[in-house]
Amino acid sequence: MSNRFDRLARSSSPFPPADFSPYGINSGSTSYEVEESVNTVAIAQTLGIGITAASVLLGLAIGAIEYQYRKRPKKQLELTQGKWDLEKIDPERYLLVGELELVNLSPSRIIIAPELSAEVQLFWDASCKNLTCKTQVVPLHPDEPAREDDYWLAYLLKPGKTTRVKISIDIQGQGLSGLEAAWIQVRYVAYGAAGRIPQVRHIVFPFQYPDPNVPAEWKPKEGVSVLPIKTHLLNPLDDLIETIEHYVSPHSQPGDIVTIGESPLAIIQEQMKHPPEMELGWVAKRLCHYFGRDSSLGVAYGLQSLVDEVGSPRVVTALALGAVAKALGRPGVFYQLAGEQARLIDDVTGTSLPPYDRFIVLGPVNSQEVVAQIQQKTGLSAAIVDVNDLKAVKILAATPDVSVDVLEAALRSNPAGNAAEQTPLVLIRPHSNRSNYCRQVGDLFCSLSLPIFSPQSNSTTMTSSPTDASTLEIHPLQD
Repeated sequence: MSNRFDRLARSSSPFPPADFSPYGINSGSTSYEVEESVNTVAIAQTLGIGITAASVLLGLAIGAIEYQYRKRPKKQLELTQGKWDLEKIDPERYLLVGELELVNLSPSRIIIAPELSAEVQLFWDASCKNLTCKTQVVPLHPDEPAREDDYWLAYLLKPGKTTRVKISIDIQGQGLSGLEAAWIQVRYVAYGAAGRIPQVRHIVFPFQYPDPNVPAEWKPKEGVSVLPIKTHLLNPLDDLIETIEHYVSPHSQPGDIVTIGESPLAIIQEQMKHPPEMELGWVAKRLCHYFGRDSSLGVAYGLQSLVDEVGSPRVVTALALGAVAKALGRPGVFYQLAGEQARLIDDVTGTSLPPYDRFIVLGPVNSQEVVAQIQQKTGLSAAIVDVNDLKAVKILAATPDVSVDVLEAALRSNPAGNAAEQTPLVLIRPHSNRSNYCRQVGDLFCSLSLPIFSPQSNSTTMTSSPTDASTLEIHPLQD
C-alpha cells in the first residue's frame, strides 16, 4: 500500500523525479540507449539549424532576384515622340510626316520589335467635309530596306541600339483649315526576356496656332489686371519656355507675373496615363472604394496612378493612418502622407480638351525648378497653380518675388477657365507696376477705353490696357 501512495505522491508533485532526464533517459537506461538518444537529439538540432539557414538563404536569394527585377526599366523598348512636319500641298490636301526613333533601353538584352502600326484620330469643326486619312509606316533601318508592301518585318535591336521609323499621314477633304488636331497612336510590341509587351506611343499634333499679336483683352481684378492667353493645344512636343516667349512676350512688361496651370504643364511633361494601357493591382482595385465618389482616387485607375508613383506600401500606410486621424477629427492626413501627387491627379474627363479627356493627368514634376527657369529665360516672375471654379487657388511653386495675395486676388475667379477655353497661360499685372504716366492719369483711364478728340479726325477712340502709355493704340471710329 505504501508503494502505491509513494507513486501517487510523486506523480502529483510539481518537481521532476530524481531520475528525470531532459533527453528522455532515466537512470535505468543502458549506455547504448543513452548514446542513441543523444545522437537523435543532435541530428534533430543539426537538421533544424540547416533548414533555418537554407530558408534564410532562399529568402535572401528571392529578395535579391526581386530587387534586380524591380531595378530593371519597365520599358525596355522606347519609341520617341519624334519630329513632325506639316506640308499643306493644297487647300484640300495636307501631308503630316513624322520621324521617330526606336531605342533599346536594355544594357545587356536583345529586344525584338515584331510589330508596329499607327492609328490616327482627327479633330475638326463643321467646316471640314468628306475627310479621308491614309497612314503609312515605313521602317528606316540602317541595315535593312523597307518592304514594298508596307509590311513591318520583325526587327532585332541589340543592347543600346536604335532604329528610325517614318510615319506619313495623308489627309484629304474640303475645308481642311478647320482641322484642330491629330491624335496619333503608334502601337508596337517589345519582345524579349520579359515576354511579349504591347506598348503605345501617343502623339498629339495641333493644326491651329492662335495669333499672339491679337490685341489684349485685360480683365480688371482687385489690385491687378489679368490676361488669359489662348494657345494651341499644348502637348509633349512643346517646349514650355518657347511657348511662353511666343504667346506671352508680345503682351508682357517687367514686373508682370505669368502663371501656367498644373495640368497643361503636366501634359507638356508627359505626366499622363491612358487607362487601357494600365495594369490594375490588388491595392487599387480594393482600396479605391474608401475614397469619395467625386475623388479621382475613388476609381481604381486613378488610385493605381498614385500607386505607380509612390508605391503600394506608402498608399496603404497613408490610408490606414489617415482613417485613424480622420476618426480623431483630423482630416487630410492621407494626402499629407501619400505625397503631393495624391491631390493633383485628375481622372478621366478631368481635362476637358480632347484627346486628354481620355487620360489620367498627374501633377507636374520639378515645379520649383520650372518657375526658376521661366524667370531666368524670360525675365518674368512665374507661378504654377491649380485653380478651380470653387474659388480655390493652390500654388504649387512660385518665384521668390511673387506675392501669394496678388496671385489669389488675380486667380480667385479662375480667369483661365476649366472647360475648353484653351487658355493655360495667364498674365498678371499688379497695379503697382503701371507706368508713371498711368499713375498720373489715374486708374480709370488705364482700365477703360475713353473717347479722345483729335485734330486729324472728327473723332477717335483710344483703347488702353494696363500697360505703358507708349503702347496705347488709337483707332478711328467706324460709322
